[in-house]
Amino acid sequence: MIVTYNWLKEFVDFDYSPQELCDRLTMAGLEVDALEEIGGGLDSVVVAKLESVERHPDADKLTVCQVNNGTEVVQVVCGASNHRTGDYVALAQPGSVLPGDFKIKKSKIRGQVSMGMLCSEKELNIAEEAAGIMILSPELQLGQPVFEALDLKDFMIEIGLTPNRPDCLSVVGVAREVAAMCGQTLRLPTPQITEIEEKITDKTSVVIEDGEYCPRYAARMIKDVKIGPSPDWMVRRLEAVGMRSINNVVDVTNFVMMELGHPMHAFDFRFLEEGRIVVKRATDGESFTTLDDQKHSMIAEDLMICDGAKAVAMAGVMGGLNSEVQDDTETILLEAAYFKPTAIRRTSKRHGLHTESSHRFERGADIDMIPVALDRAASLIAELGQGAVLSGVIDAYPQPLQTPNLTLSVAKVGALLDISVDRDAVGAMLQSIGLQVEEGGTQDSLQVTVPSFRPDLEREVDLIEEIARLYGYDRIPVTMPVGTVDATPPQRRQQIQGELRNGIVSCGFSEAMNYSFYAADAVGKLAVARDDPRRQQVKILNPLSEDQAVMRTSLIPSLLETVARNLAYRSTDLRLFELRPVFLPKTDGVCDERLTLTAVACGRRDPEGWSQGGESIDFYDLKGVAEDLFNAVCVDDVQFVADHLEPYLHPGKSCRMTSGQQVLGSVGEIHPQVLAAFDIDQPVFLLEVDVENLLAVAGDFNTFQPLSRYPDVLRDSALLLDEAVPAAHVMDIINRTKVKNIEGAVIFDVYAGKGIPQGKKSLAVRVRYRSTEKTLTEEEVSKAHGKLTQTLCRQLEAEIR
Repeated sequence: MIVTYNWLKEFVDFDYSPQELCDRLTMAGLEVDALEEIGGGLDSVVVAKLESVERHPDADKLTVCQVNNGTEVVQVVCGASNHRTGDYVALAQPGSVLPGDFKIKKSKIRGQVSMGMLCSEKELNIAEEAAGIMILSPELQLGQPVFEALDLKDFMIEIGLTPNRPDCLSVVGVAREVAAMCGQTLRLPTPQITEIEEKITDKTSVVIEDGEYCPRYAARMIKDVKIGPSPDWMVRRLEAVGMRSINNVVDVTNFVMMELGHPMHAFDFRFLEEGRIVVKRATDGESFTTLDDQKHSMIAEDLMICDGAKAVAMAGVMGGLNSEVQDDTETILLEAAYFKPTAIRRTSKRHGLHTESSHRFERGADIDMIPVALDRAASLIAELGQGAVLSGVIDAYPQPLQTPNLTLSVAKVGALLDISVDRDAVGAMLQSIGLQVEEGGTQDSLQVTVPSFRPDLEREVDLIEEIARLYGYDRIPVTMPVGTVDATPPQRRQQIQGELRNGIVSCGFSEAMNYSFYAADAVGKLAVARDDPRRQQVKILNPLSEDQAVMRTSLIPSLLETVARNLAYRSTDLRLFELRPVFLPKTDGVCDERLTLTAVACGRRDPEGWSQGGESIDFYDLKGVAEDLFNAVCVDDVQFVADHLEPYLHPGKSCRMTSGQQVLGSVGEIHPQVLAAFDIDQPVFLLEVDVENLLAVAGDFNTFQPLSRYPDVLRDSALLLDEAVPAAHVMDIINRTKVKNIEGAVIFDVYAGKGIPQGKKSLAVRVRYRSTEKTLTEEEVSKAHGKLTQTLCRQLEAEIR
């Protein structure tokens, strides 16, 4: 929001300097982003008189002017054509620095000395465009700085407002805050309107068909208006706050919006069919062309301002090209309304139209400001356009909105802010910003009625925040918080999450942070069946884009898109994971959030270097990561089963992971067709763990066990067994066999070929025995190992080689 120092002074008397005012506004919660002096550093641009104007002897389009600057007559060469002898002009003397760091110095132009430059409004940053140099009033004093002579000296203050303060999106709103700071009274405009006998109700009517989106709509009519340029004071005031002058009618609506904070719109009444206004929602697919000559396809959620046959404005956002005020417009229908903020916000975002109007409506305009703004704009249009205001106002307000009434405890104010303040002081502070305050039911309480221009005040604590602002944040004492530190152990779920995250990071993986939503067809790229639960997705009501339309039912598409993006930038050695929930809808409408760990890897096994090999990642790398993670959360009984594979995994290079009746997930190579759908042209391996099922089988975390002081004994055995027996089955039997003093076992060799029967293989197992109580004897070890080998041979139908 941009305001000017002098404009604020029209509504409140204060003695702060511009810098002091900015400091106080910032401390009151209205952070000032910039303070710029209008006309600052331009005192050397002075009022001057053209004593003579002659054609340049060597240039047809230049003139040589003798210019009186109040102290002497100097020669200036000028390229404009709108000046003549006797005109008063703006002379930039040598040494001046104009906006844009344009330095003026003595020069020669086509052989003629030029002692400065005659300036236009654009060159002085007074206007965006100019047809020639400035021609000033002859009543001005020669030699006086132009900005001082035209009363243009001012300061532009840019305030960075938070979205919850729509009341300060106007000069009056900021002036209200200044009045509260300095204890002065706010002066609001009091428009004076002279109405003619002709009634507005005889000419037009307003019907609100959607009271939810438009609770109030008011209108006035002005006829016999003459469209033309706005007076200089209005043009400069608008340009000072960053707005371009268009014509006197449109400028009035913009001026009142900046002054009072309420957006307005002016219709050319002759283009309103049936001469009436209907406020209703659009029809799906309806085409509408806005004032910027852009066509928009509307939907049923968009609120439109219509006449008897067509839409004439996109409510709260922008008017229509079909009812625009034109040079020959004579009758104006002036609109002032209130629209539901969420409705305007959605329409504005949907059509990519962010205007000064939508900026205010989507944050919450002041519904009670409508009659004041309407009268203010009507009086200015009648004055500047020489029009006549018809008698009466159409004000459709079927269900007046109720303003909240809050109870404020003064004791709670002191407790939250740690300040000592009495009830009268609290009431005075709140009254200073326009709130109505009455005595409450107790000696400690106040009843506060919140005005319509403060939609952000909803609870008692909001009022306490206002007290903090008005009291002064810099006056609130600084105290260190006092509390106790409780060593509460994390819950089991948090512990397992932490172990999984730390475990996979220790395996060289980096965590990817993707959105929790993706495109509706993303899971279809995984080739899952049409009746797969992962195709039943939770839709987002107001998605930012089609690529973020549904909640994720799988983490795989997001990770594969990340892989594809990295590969496109030639980052080919990747190890990425996500530990996030997926969202699966239930039949009762409740969403089931299931925590899932998904990891992908591709490229080289080791970083590129002279001492590293060139092997690529394969299935066993991801299987080893899975085993490490299961060990970290104490899941020992895990089987890797090559059946019931996911459709997005490569057959023969993938398997499921189970523990008892729980399916823990899958590991393997992603199917080439799925990779092709994501534009990936190299093998990618996947590890997917259902953490919710893992929680059901995870054991207790290991506690410290004293190290044995006694030596270990190793026993090796080679088993001859069927080629189809998986190594995991062998290890499972060893782990389940109740043989005393087994500390661990490992398969250290597999052999098939010469000396081994067809369909058989040799599996070498090394078992470590150790006791924590004594040194084991040869007899004890042999007995234990014999029991183990007998169990293996019996259950595997194996032989000892």
